[in-house]
Order: sequence, then C-alpha cells, then structure tokens
Amino acid sequence: MTEKQIERVKLKINKYKKALATDKRFWGGEYHDGQGIRYIIPDQFIKICDYKGGLKYFAWFDKNFSDDSGHPIFLFEWTFTLFKCDKISEAEKKALTTFFSNTYLFDHFLGKEPLNLDKNETSNWEYESLVEYFHYSINDIEFVEFGNWLETVLQSRIFLDKANEFIELQRQIKTSQQETKELKL
Repeated sequence: MTEKQIERVKLKINKYKKALATDKRFWGGEYHDGQGIRYIIPDQFIKICDYKGGLKYFAWFDKNFSDDSGHPIFLFEWTFTLFKCDKISEAEKKALTTFFSNTYLFDHFLGKEPLNLDKNETSNWEYESLVEYFHYSINDIEFVEFGNWLETVLQSRIFLDKANEFIELQRQIKTSQQETKELKL
C-alpha cells in the first residue's frame, strides 16, 4: 500500500471510532451499534498491517462488548492479530473459539474442502455466507506464516480433542432435535 492509501484507511478507522463514540453518547453511555461498525474495524488494521493497533482495538472491544461473542470472521481476525503480535498462547485459545463459531472457516482459509460439510443440508448457510464474505487466504503473502502455524495448531492433540468433542456435541444436539421433532409429529 502507498502512504496515501494507508492514510485513507487510518481516516476510515477514525471515522468508525467516531461513529461508535456518537452511538454511545446517543444511547446515554451504552453502545448499541446496530450497524455492526465494531466488526469492521479489525479488517482495516489488517489492511495496513497495524497489528499493535488491532490488538489495542480488540482489548477495547473486549472491555466494552464483553458479552458479545463476535462472528466467525471477526474472531479469525482476532486470532490472526494475536498471532502477528506474538501472543501465541492467546491465539491458540482464540483459534478454538473461532472454530467453535464456524467449523468451516479454517478449512476455507487453508483452501481445503470442509470435512463435515453435507452439501445437501439446508443449514449450511454458515458455509455459504462464509464463502461470500470471507476474503482472507493462505495464498496471500501476509498470511502464509499464520497459515502454516494454524495448520500445526489444527493438528495438535489438544485442538483435535476439543474440536472432536464439540462436533460430537453438535451431532448429539442435532439428533436430539430431530427425535423431538419426530415425537411431536
């Protein structure tokens, strides 16, 4: 990016922060952010490779939106930012949170076919919306090192155990819901 492009992105970040401050003032000291502006900002920090600024933003987000679990792409950006700031232990934990929010995201990022995707299932909107809105890729030079690290994390015993447990719980919930539905009929 040129210096001018970086400046434009910084202006955008400030514009979004001002919009959030205005939102807080409007609602008497609380954020409502119905537009989801809080989710746009991390991508801007990543665009200009300002990972320290992104890390500060995530600390602010955690403080001000502590009950907000975030959406999968936002959590991915958080994981990536932690990795780039050498907060590896925290990045590993956030990678699990990211996986729990969307089990397809990492496979998509790594250019792999998702293992547990049933093409005939109508509930795969998570994957379809991911493909539409997720623009990060291991093929981007800025993400290669992160992608290599992520592949190692995804193959670790700790991650695999927790991921498998999560997938099994999801399967049990789905089975239970289907059984309940059948009983009602």
